[in-house]
Amino acid sequence: MQQTALPVLDLRDLYAGGEQKQAFLSELAEAARTVGFFYVKGHQLCCLQDEVMSLGKQFFALPDAEKLSVEMKNSAHFRGYTRLQGELTQGKPDLREQFDIMGEDQAVKVADNEPQWWKLIGPNQWPQALPEMEQTLLGYQQALSDVSTALLRAFAEVLEQPATTFDEGITPPYTHMKLIRYPGSAAPGERQGVGAHKDPGYLTIVTQDQQSGLEVLKDDEGWVSVPPLEGAVVINIGELLELASDGYLRATYHRVQSPAADQVRYSCAFFMAAKLDSEVPLLDLPEHLKKDALGPSADPQNPLFYQVGDNVLKGRLRSHPDVAQAHYHGFDRAC
Repeated sequence: MQQTALPVLDLRDLYAGGEQKQAFLSELAEAARTVGFFYVKGHQLCCLQDEVMSLGKQFFALPDAEKLSVEMKNSAHFRGYTRLQGELTQGKPDLREQFDIMGEDQAVKVADNEPQWWKLIGPNQWPQALPEMEQTLLGYQQALSDVSTALLRAFAEVLEQPATTFDEGITPPYTHMKLIRYPGSAAPGERQGVGAHKDPGYLTIVTQDQQSGLEVLKDDEGWVSVPPLEGAVVINIGELLELASDGYLRATYHRVQSPAADQVRYSCAFFMAAKLDSEVPLLDLPEHLKKDALGPSADPQNPLFYQVGDNVLKGRLRSHPDVAQAHYHGFDRAC
């Protein structure tokens, strides 16, 4: 197997039960506690991965008019196409274009005096030129959600909690998936494919093509590459899971560096968070786990615990000011 800077876990060990499962949980605990990033192989995602990545390449190769027909600023629900440098991280434009989907739902009528995060719920936009995208991407999103649910239950066991600890808050979860294209850059100072950040939700799963670019900040090594590994996806911990675990599971800074000028990188990123109207549990950990925690201790008064929908919306508004201006009048400057 290729040498990597991150642990590689096999999901088949989790499903096997017995000693194999216990070994998996031990490896999972150490990976999530120390760096918050790891590879997972032995999953069923490979059945759809090639098709999803191929559709991504086909979509981004469409004429601009086709892509802009499903531009995100048409959608109050933050679904659709974002042109190159159209999303911001830490206030700076990312050198990427992308296509975002979430759950396929009916839009909710939201009164002015109701929480505006209800606008996040609604239908996706789909390009007419690629009708097969809807079924394939929604199917992949569900498969990723199933893997995330299995891992959340494993994390609950790692934290010596009931396996169903997170179930209520993710029934159904708030999911978000994006296809991404990173063009090459020849300018040394213009390498921000995605700026350094931590993910806000519970878990992230990244599917990569053959081109490197993802990097994670490790305590002892600085920025290290997370190259593609055949048959594996990359998992990382989000801030909500870090808070819920009182710092035992770590959310880690990561970024994407643009490829060289003659190369292009494609990926698919999936994010699972608690449902928007839920509260995140602050788990009471045994003392032996508390003393080993390397992340920040959680404040139970932190609004991230009980304002899930508000915090998700604020993040989307900061990242997509064009959608904020078009659909959230007054909110485009408040965040």
